[in-house]
Parts: sequence; C-alpha cells; structure tokens
Amino acid sequence: MSDAPLLAIENLHVSADDVAIVKGLDLTINRGEIHALMGPNGSGKSTLANVLLGHPDYVVTQGRVLYKGEDIAEWGPDQRGAAGMFLGFQYPEEIPGVTVVNFLRAALSNRTGTEYTILELRLKVMDVMKELGLDGSFADRYLNEGFSGGERKRNEVLQLAVLEPDLAVLDETDSGLDIDALRTVAEGVKKVATADRGFLIITHYQRMLDYITPDIVHIFVDGRIIESGGPELAARIEGDGYDNYRAEAAAP
Repeated sequence: MSDAPLLAIENLHVSADDVAIVKGLDLTINRGEIHALMGPNGSGKSTLANVLLGHPDYVVTQGRVLYKGEDIAEWGPDQRGAAGMFLGFQYPEEIPGVTVVNFLRAALSNRTGTEYTILELRLKVMDVMKELGLDGSFADRYLNEGFSGGERKRNEVLQLAVLEPDLAVLDETDSGLDIDALRTVAEGVKKVATADRGFLIITHYQRMLDYITPDIVHIFVDGRIIESGGPELAARIEGDGYDNYRAEAAAP
C-alpha cells in the first residue's frame, strides 16, 4: 500500500464558462479519515465533487489532484471509478430499462476487472441489501425510476457498499431526506467506513454529522476553505450560520 495520501488537492482552481468557481483549494484525505466540507449554496461544493470524478464541463485552470500519489488530470470518469473513486450524487439520475442489479453488475465489473454473472451479483447485492435493511425487490427496479428521494439516496449507499471504493465523495446525500431516511443512509455509510477508506461528505447542514462524526470539518465559502477544525466547527455553523465566513471570504 502506498504511503501517499489517498487524496491530495493542491492549489486547485476550477472554472466553468470562464467563471472561476474553485479558487485555490488545498485538501488532503488519508485512509481511514472522514472529512466534512460544509458551505452555503453557490460556494462551489458540488463543482468540486464533479471535478474529482472527472466531469467534462469543468476546467482545471491551475493546481492538481493526486489520487494515491498519481496525478489524475488525464483520467476519465470510468478510469477514476475503476481505480476506486466513488461519487454519491446530490440528484441521482433515472436510467429507465436498467435494473439496479444490472447497473451494479456493470459497475462492479469495471471496478474489479471481473465479469460477474447475474446470479453471482444478485447474491452479493442481496447480502448487502439485507445488511443495509433494504427490501429485496429493490434490486429488480429500474435505476431510480419512480424512486422517492429517500430511495434514491439509499440506492447510492447500496452502490457504495457493493462497489467498496477506496475514496467516497458524497455530495449532499442528506438533501431532501426525512429523519428516518437520513438515519438509514447515515447508518449505511457507517457500515462501509473502514480504516482503508476515505470519505468526503459535502453538506449544508450539521444534521448528517449528528450520525456520522467526521475527523475534520472544513468551511468552504466562495471557492476556498476558510477554516478547518473538529466536529465542534459543524455545531458552530448550525448555531451561527455562514455570514461571518462570507464576510471573511469577501475581504481583500
């Protein structure tokens, strides 16, 4: 196993349509660490998540992203996924005609280089679903078609558990969830968090962090980290909001 950090972001600048969004970001995540990135709407959080997984609409204008010590600038999304990177989407897309189990079969084959039969994958998925408390019929539904918000997010956690990535980036997985769905999703994430994996949890609010205790919390405003600290930083945001940080980010 490499001694390099799982993820090292160095002086990252990102733009879209010639508008600067991420403005000099430094962030390091080691194996076994859970980081929370908190910030208001429009701060660039989801842009960062998409850049990490290779979304073509965003341009890295300066800096670099190292994954396990390798510069991944030229890697496409498929290569990043196969190497063990995972993105849990804020708004998971529907894919009509593709069942959850078939989608996971294709994704896991890409991740491991092993061609699984439908039966092999079904058995694996059923074991994981049982562990996560999901109904078995879930596997045969078309991916996110007709899913409630909570079901879509549970499906993201199912993918996370089946694919067993080394680095998971969860982009506002808590958005749109009631308290029961939030608890289920959070418990699912905790089940797959191990000493070999790193997590970046992107969120507006503390409520996800009531169930998952991060090692480090970063306040992200106007495209850069303004402050980093422990879980108490998230509690402070819950009470005070982001106004002071907005003012700091706007200061010359």
